[in-house]
Amino acid sequence: MPQLTRAMRLPDATAMVVGIIIGASIFVQPSEITRLVPNAAGIVLVWALAGVLTLVGALICAELSSAIPRTGGVYVFLRDIFGPATGFLWGWAMFWSMHTGIIAAIAVVFARYVGYFVPLGPAAIRVVAVAAVIGLSAFNCLGIRQGSRLQTVVTAAKLGAILLLVVAGFLLTPPSAEADLEVGPYLDVGPKNILLALVAGLFAFGGWHMVTYTAEETVNPERTIPRSLVLGTLIVTACYIALNAIYLRVLSIERVTASTRIAADAAEVLVGPVGATLVAGLVIVSTFGALNGIILAGPRVYFSMANDGLLFRWAASLHPRFGTPARAILLQAAWASALVMTDTYRGLFTRVVYTEWIFFGLLAVGVVRLRRRPSYAPPFRIAGAPVLPAAFALACAAIVINQIAADPINSLVGLAAVAAGLPVYYFWLAPRPSTVVGTP
Repeated sequence: MPQLTRAMRLPDATAMVVGIIIGASIFVQPSEITRLVPNAAGIVLVWALAGVLTLVGALICAELSSAIPRTGGVYVFLRDIFGPATGFLWGWAMFWSMHTGIIAAIAVVFARYVGYFVPLGPAAIRVVAVAAVIGLSAFNCLGIRQGSRLQTVVTAAKLGAILLLVVAGFLLTPPSAEADLEVGPYLDVGPKNILLALVAGLFAFGGWHMVTYTAEETVNPERTIPRSLVLGTLIVTACYIALNAIYLRVLSIERVTASTRIAADAAEVLVGPVGATLVAGLVIVSTFGALNGIILAGPRVYFSMANDGLLFRWAASLHPRFGTPARAILLQAAWASALVMTDTYRGLFTRVVYTEWIFFGLLAVGVVRLRRRPSYAPPFRIAGAPVLPAAFALACAAIVINQIAADPINSLVGLAAVAAGLPVYYFWLAPRPSTVVGTP
């Protein structure tokens, strides 16, 4: 019988955390945080706070992964703490939109930046995006060792490029740079804007939990996964703060707020027109790494669900030679490719992605519940419980409430799409009570 192979060590697991979180948005999108908090000190503070809250969430996942080091991570935590229906809803939302939707979105961004070097029309961009999804999926079928090593190499290249950009920003900033760091005290913007900016920052840290999916393919997961979560989150927070410091050093607040390609604009100021080309290459490397990590992680959830009878049974098999959940990988690739080709990923993903914070809040509540069990003794325990988990659960609730208040129709549509998994579970998948034949 083929078995999952323990091949991921601390550098690989940390590279997965960093590589998945740092995708394209920090390089290309206008900063919602800058728009809401138009002040250098306030912007750095918000990114730091978002990093701290993300670290708390990572610590919660670290404790759970040390207590329940099983393939499927978050799905398994929710299943074991709150029951199989809750775990199923996580996997349901992942497969139909949250996970496959982000694969499709990042693949399209990757293809668009390939188009910077090789002109591509809309149809060709979709073809390149699908080719990236299928190619990386096929590569990850060859083994966890191959997929994780690729993740480590690409993440190292990404971090090296970010370091070069940061160093260049401090050493090469010309006297004519537009930066204006004195815009008044950040508290003047008001607590509401700071809260909204914090929510935007937290979304930019998305994906930190995915390393938990690979627990049974990780060497000493009880120690390796908690360490990778902490190290990875700290590295990403440092990168985000450093990059924003460079943007604000090189560009004016107004230009940072309005920019749709912020890293390219900063690089052009530093090294001229070649800067845009360099940043386009950086975005390609960054999105390629994020895409590989997300493609690697997700099928482990579907594999675990299939083993529990909550997905097609054939998805529970491992490749006889490579020991990977190849069928689950290809199932994910097929649906993500369909989302790319039909251009439906954007509507699905944007409506549903916020709902993952409901589940993150449940994880925090789950830690408090587990600690009441006398037999609960994980190797890693988050300090400050139950205060820190409770604070994180409240932050998750605030994110969900904020999203619903800001866009009630689309938010409720997304919530309904996730809740639609409940009748599927109870009518088709939930265990049926056995019928006892005999005299009452």
